[in-house]
Amino acid sequence: MLDASEFRKVVSGRRRGITAALWRGAFSVAEVPYRLGVGWRNRQYDRGTRAIQHVPAPVISVGNITTGGTGKTPLVAWLAKWFRQRDVRVSLISRGYKAEAGAQNDEALELEQKLPDVPHLQNPDRVAAARVAIEEFDAQLILLDDAFQHRRIHRDLDIVLIDALEPFGYGRLLPRGLLREPLANLKRADLLVLSRADAVDDMRRRLIRSEVARHAGELPWVEVIHEPAQLVRSSGPSLGLDQLRGERVAAFCGIGNPQGFQHSLRTCGIECVGFREFADHHGYDASDVAALAQWGSDLRATALVCTCKDLVKIQADALGDVPLWALEIGMAIRAGQDVLNQQLNLIYEKVAEAAQS
Repeated sequence: MLDASEFRKVVSGRRRGITAALWRGAFSVAEVPYRLGVGWRNRQYDRGTRAIQHVPAPVISVGNITTGGTGKTPLVAWLAKWFRQRDVRVSLISRGYKAEAGAQNDEALELEQKLPDVPHLQNPDRVAAARVAIEEFDAQLILLDDAFQHRRIHRDLDIVLIDALEPFGYGRLLPRGLLREPLANLKRADLLVLSRADAVDDMRRRLIRSEVARHAGELPWVEVIHEPAQLVRSSGPSLGLDQLRGERVAAFCGIGNPQGFQHSLRTCGIECVGFREFADHHGYDASDVAALAQWGSDLRATALVCTCKDLVKIQADALGDVPLWALEIGMAIRAGQDVLNQQLNLIYEKVAEAAQS
């Protein structure tokens, strides 16, 4: 089978040859029933055959239309902090993808560190989880992570991220491409957020927005950048971003968009002597840790760098004799701040009205 890295190379067309062509052919065949299934399910909700459930608190959904990382976690954290600064009790709800029974997955562990005062419930049944959050944690606002396709729960604000580096999933649905559903379905969104907007030039940003409008019409548009904040480790003090410039750094990650992580490393001036990709949500075992330690040693690396999502699973300050750091990422609004504030203020007003009633 193809690993995550090879899969992207095949579906993007970067991998050439007979074997890659055969894979693409097989994926094209499998794309047909996937498209039919997605269309059938969405029509059920559009026609009311499947009921959309309401919960007694405003709901904001953050999702995407492609598989893989679009930078949802920094946006989810930013939104939660925006409402917490206004004394709104927020609860996060996610499916808990690849979480072991009774345990949190990597994204939940990372968000718990960033948002210690925000309860995070993981349950494939988002409606049930939202009701628990409202009843047990007295949540005034529900924030759904990765829920654009989870149409069973009503949302008051539907935010969809589009990654500037891979905006349209190579133009094909899974498994032939990375699209979870057709681009025309973006018209369900209330707000579109272009993530990693600084990774492409103005012309490319305009083309992306024009392509979205061609499929889904004009929608409120915000552009954000992911800013490296600092280098952190499992224990001990953090490190300034400039401390690893000029060093022999080897980096690895198990996220949906390794290209985005590489862009962040370059942004803060870290040039890698080696880079290794794992599948999204990869669970690191002892053999992985030993292999990474040997890899770092063979490269004569003075530091290993991963994402915070990886670090929460490895929980080590070094792999072998090589120090291990994680690049902490923040988010900043590049364009559309007024558009975003307007949407969030409408939600805040709903929370305030509910509190007074």
